[in-house]
Amino acid sequence: MEAVVNEVVSPEDLLKFEKKYNGEFTKGRVSKGTQFEYAWCLIRSKYSPDIKKGILLLEELVPKGTKDELRDYLFYLAVANYRLKEYEKGLKYIRTLLKNEPNNNQALELEKLINNAMKKDGLVGMAIVGGIGLGVAGLAGLIGLAVAKSKS
Repeated sequence: MEAVVNEVVSPEDLLKFEKKYNGEFTKGRVSKGTQFEYAWCLIRSKYSPDIKKGILLLEELVPKGTKDELRDYLFYLAVANYRLKEYEKGLKYIRTLLKNEPNNNQALELEKLINNAMKKDGLVGMAIVGGIGLGVAGLAGLIGLAVAKSKS
């Protein structure tokens, strides 16, 4: 699973699929396949803006997808959010996939990887408390307490 989440697209592949996507876009209709291929390349970029663009393209595909397509869209949305360290969002996508396919080994592995990253980064408590907003507020409070203690 580490290989999947750490894979980086070659500049040549990214350019090839970007040209294909832009060509169809110019003609007024981008196929789901082309949009997925381009999004898949973007989420494997080493640049955050590319990954975010890939997420937007995949999110556009979700309501249009068949069951099999949806599996791929949700999986790669989870991978992309993992790569951006947006672990809560990644878990949301992978758990949605697992609701439909509870025995999907690749999804189960990715869920474990995200959970481990959250533990490593100390985010598990924040996710359990209920979200990014509460987590950020709690972190700000802890920082404030630490600053106050250091001044006294």
